[in-house]
Amino acid sequence: MNNKPIPQRMCVGCREMRNKRDLIRVVKTPEGEITIDSKGKMNGRGAYLCPNEDCLQKAVKAKGLERAFKQKITEDVFNSLKERLAQDE
Repeated sequence: MNNKPIPQRMCVGCREMRNKRDLIRVVKTPEGEITIDSKGKMNGRGAYLCPNEDCLQKAVKAKGLERAFKQKITEDVFNSLKERLAQDE
């Protein structure tokens, strides 16, 4: 049997390493648009966030997404992340 390692990614909110599949991927597309990648396959720079409200608040406070993408993040992105978290609960 082939035992592949499970990919690990760091949450931009709590800065903990977790399984890639357990996190929400936020992508900056080559056109500069920031969106949520539900499939995990979109082209562009990705940043990962735990699917809970606490990590989102930590990411906003510490500007984790802004650091990852090297640009200002609009309130629309944070609102769509909040909606996504509400759907998952």
